[in-house]
Amino acid sequence: MPFVRISMRAGKDAAYKHAIMDAIYHALRETFDVPEDDRFIVIDEHGADAFSYGKSYMDIQRSDDLVLIQITASNTRPLETKKALFQRICDLLVEGPGLRAEDVFINLVETDRVNWSFGLGGAQYAAAAQNDDDSGPLPKHFRLAR
Repeated sequence: MPFVRISMRAGKDAAYKHAIMDAIYHALRETFDVPEDDRFIVIDEHGADAFSYGKSYMDIQRSDDLVLIQITASNTRPLETKKALFQRICDLLVEGPGLRAEDVFINLVETDRVNWSFGLGGAQYAAAAQNDDDSGPLPKHFRLAR
C-alpha cells in the first residue's frame, strides 16, 4: 500500500493535478504490482514563499514547475523494481500533464509492513509479518524481497 504525497507550487488547475495523480498511480500499478483501488495520494500546494529547491542540484536544471513526489511503501521490492518505478513515473508525467523530466523529483520512503493501518484501527499486516517466512496472507507485492 503505497501512500503518495505530492508537493508543488500553487496555481495549477484540477485537471493538471489529477493527471499527475493518475500518472503516479498507473506507474505504481505497472511497476510495483499495486492492486486496483490501492490508491492513496494527496497533493500539497505551496506559495512561492513556502517552496524552496535547488535549481541546479546534481546538474539538473529545475523550474518552478518542479513536482516533489514522496512515496511511502513497504520495504519489499528490489532495486531494479524501484528504478523501473522512478523511470515510469517520469515518463508518464512527461507524456501526461507535460512536465519536464528535470522537474520530476521522487523520494521513496520504505517502512516495515507492520507500520500500516488500513482502517478500523487495525494493523492488518502485523500477523503475517510475525511469520518466519513470507508466506503470510499478503498479496505477493507485500512479501519480503529476498
